Amino acid sequence: MFLLLNLQPVYKIEVKMIINFSIQNFGSIKDRQTLSFEADNSTHLEDAYVIKLGGHRILKLALIYGANASGKTTVLKALNFLRQLVLEPEDIKTTELAFNPFLFDPITPEQSSILSLEFFQNDIKYFYEVEFLKKAIVSEELYFHNPNKANIFKRKTDLEKQFTEITFGNKISIKEIFKKTLESNTLWNNTVLGGYLKTNIDIKELQEVVDWFDKYLNPLMYSGTQLEGFVNSQIENKKVSKADVVSILKKADLNISDIVIKKEKKDLTLIDVFELLKKLSKVSNNDEIGELDEKGMLTSVSFEHIVNDVKYTLPLKFESQGTKRYYGFAGLLALLIKNSTAFSIDELEASLHPDLYLHFLLSFLLNSDKSQIIATTHNREILDDKNIFRNDVIWFTDKQENCSTELYSLADFDSSAVRNTTNILNAYKSGKLSATPNLGDTYIDLNHEKIY
Repeated sequence: MFLLLNLQPVYKIEVKMIINFSIQNFGSIKDRQTLSFEADNSTHLEDAYVIKLGGHRILKLALIYGANASGKTTVLKALNFLRQLVLEPEDIKTTELAFNPFLFDPITPEQSSILSLEFFQNDIKYFYEVEFLKKAIVSEELYFHNPNKANIFKRKTDLEKQFTEITFGNKISIKEIFKKTLESNTLWNNTVLGGYLKTNIDIKELQEVVDWFDKYLNPLMYSGTQLEGFVNSQIENKKVSKADVVSILKKADLNISDIVIKKEKKDLTLIDVFELLKKLSKVSNNDEIGELDEKGMLTSVSFEHIVNDVKYTLPLKFESQGTKRYYGFAGLLALLIKNSTAFSIDELEASLHPDLYLHFLLSFLLNSDKSQIIATTHNREILDDKNIFRNDVIWFTDKQENCSTELYSLADFDSSAVRNTTNILNAYKSGKLSATPNLGDTYIDLNHEKIY
């Protein structure tokens, strides 16, 4: 389980890491909550978990644990929403932003929401914050430390005139015509960074931050996200090596010796296309028919198994759900090891045996350098092994009486609740750490009236 992966060598990795992410009035989160990747003072498992960067000790992993409907996924959705806000700006100013503020309150639905992010991009620390309503961005600001803290820009929106005003800091040199171009392209429901993507101007500091969102922070992966096509494309585009993915799969005891990817040209008639779309709508996994691209190329994937010294090739559609999911994770792992990148994963343990779940995390921690994983989980084993997990990588979400989410780390508890000798799982089960479901009794008195 603790074997290192001998992947192909890589070149110098540009450092891009999350330091802190804060959320306010977004989904189930009412009051400001912060997920921090800053390590505490503990040196426990330092080499596996901690990256020293710019005077900070940054963790590579955050696991969020809690009851159903406690807000675990909301944290990931908020980060993904911020990514989309930057990289996918609206083209029409009347389009409302696709989110909800905290709704179980008479005031918060009318108040603005705030997301802020502190991160490293190419060894420089940035702080970005955006305040918004469903109809518009209210304010926005970006700072960097190069070497001292300085403002890059501040943005205010005139909500009556629906107009954006941008002010650049003293350290940023920009022509007035570029500033006006940027303001005119930044609709009131766009971020400045999103507006920048619509222009043909070059502002180094903005480009650096846009690159961070585009090249470091990946889209949220849900438990039902089909990763097979993503891995196939990464292999085809030489972003990862097929040999590396095979090497990772071999260590997962899935009896896979090779991956066979075939592409063939299909000349489709209109009837073929109609039948293809109809079939796609009926199946949950497009492995049943392969992947068809816009050029009419059909990609099929099979796994080679060696049984009693005989090679057998099994189409991906016949593999177990766990094998398919780990094939996707093998591709993610190759990217995490060879690059500086971050993945947020909802329900990390879905379709995986607990040992394979643990194997994936350990493989990431022991082989990656300057990559991060943020994941939600229901796997209680993370609370039961101090030899593998640090306290500051384990986070809890707890549903408060007003149905809002409270986010806190296991490292936040003082010695009266958690000591070095404390059995964390037992402490959780006893309610000392909260974040447990408040379940009623198991007797259910159904309405016995006849239903017609």
